[in-house]
Amino acid sequence: MIQIRETFDYRPLIPFFIENELEFDEGEEYDGDEIVKCWRADEVDPVVPSSSHLVGGCVLAKREGEYICDGIAVAPEYRKGGLGRELLGLLLGEAKSGGADKVFLVARAPGFFAKSGFIVVPRENAPDFFECFTCPQYGRDCHPEVMRMDV
Repeated sequence: MIQIRETFDYRPLIPFFIENELEFDEGEEYDGDEIVKCWRADEVDPVVPSSSHLVGGCVLAKREGEYICDGIAVAPEYRKGGLGRELLGLLLGEAKSGGADKVFLVARAPGFFAKSGFIVVPRENAPDFFECFTCPQYGRDCHPEVMRMDV
């Protein structure tokens, strides 16, 4: 059974994000970001509820006044079951209830986000706070897309 819950501690999500190939550093702090809310999805054993393990998570943050999805991942064996859409829906709902008119993200899986209504933002029209553009891997080993959804 999958249980999704809110958490205000993003730190346990960072190793999970790294395992799922998101660009995070183990000691990363949210300098300049305001964490709005985080969610974690755990596989919970109905017989032994204390033996759960993390299978998904996402972080909604604000950076320079803009709402961003600052990380979303689902463990490979739990993909294609709707968990990613559910997490994204929680994030978008929270952003909208907080007054957002749009949400930005950097997508390594742009197809998933396009199916949810996000559009690619040309680099020259993207907010200038995404570190991807200054990363030495950008355009070589990594080809992310900055995307936006109007909420």
